[in-house]
Amino acid sequence: MREILQTTIPYDPLSPRPLPGIQPLNMAEWLIVDDAYSAQMAERARLLTDHRAAVVALDPAAQPAARELLDVVLAWLSDHPGFVVCGTSVTRPDGQAIDVRLDDPLGTLGHLVQEDFCLMERRGEEHVLTGAVLCFPSFWTLAEKFMHPMTRIHVPVASYTDDMAKRVQRLFDGVQIDRPLWRFNTLWHVDPTLYHPQAEAVAHMTYSRETARYLRSERQCLRRLPKSGAVVFSIHTYMLSADRFRVSDG
Repeated sequence: MREILQTTIPYDPLSPRPLPGIQPLNMAEWLIVDDAYSAQMAERARLLTDHRAAVVALDPAAQPAARELLDVVLAWLSDHPGFVVCGTSVTRPDGQAIDVRLDDPLGTLGHLVQEDFCLMERRGEEHVLTGAVLCFPSFWTLAEKFMHPMTRIHVPVASYTDDMAKRVQRLFDGVQIDRPLWRFNTLWHVDPTLYHPQAEAVAHMTYSRETARYLRSERQCLRRLPKSGAVVFSIHTYMLSADRFRVSDG
């Protein structure tokens, strides 16, 4: 068990908001490089090497959306300090040079930024998880969610009622190009493991602020891709000492 912790977080994870807690996002703030960047990227590289099948999945029919997502991220990085995008290579803020593999768009993304990415495409009445690079799951597994619609994905979540499902589907239908949205969650953990998968059949252990040693918060963003129309669900994971963190100004 290795501690990879941030010391600050750019929002107050203890500030309650009614579900689903969605608010507008400035496009310039879509992706984040924080004080755990190098350590998280090293852990992502380990997972992508040792557990590739568990952390990357892509429906062949979703390949165009995955390629588009890679192009969108590369364009975003080229306008932000710390990254140097040059042809088929990207130099990261930690100095590591990453080859851009067009035949492996999700794997490439896993080596570039801290965010995990889930591709949600409308298939029939609902959005379906057609691709993902998911290095840092918390109490769920990609294998059990891949190629399933939203209602099936959220089966173990007691608060995901029929009414909530309808609201979330309207939300995904309504995400507009260049008008991303974001929310956050707050999870209490007893260990700092970032790769924390758990099968649906296993009872979900819950911890309180009084019993946990770590606060885990996921900054989740929704953005629609302009060509494919797929909705990208990005997840930036913060792991903080439960009693030693501070909220930064942004």
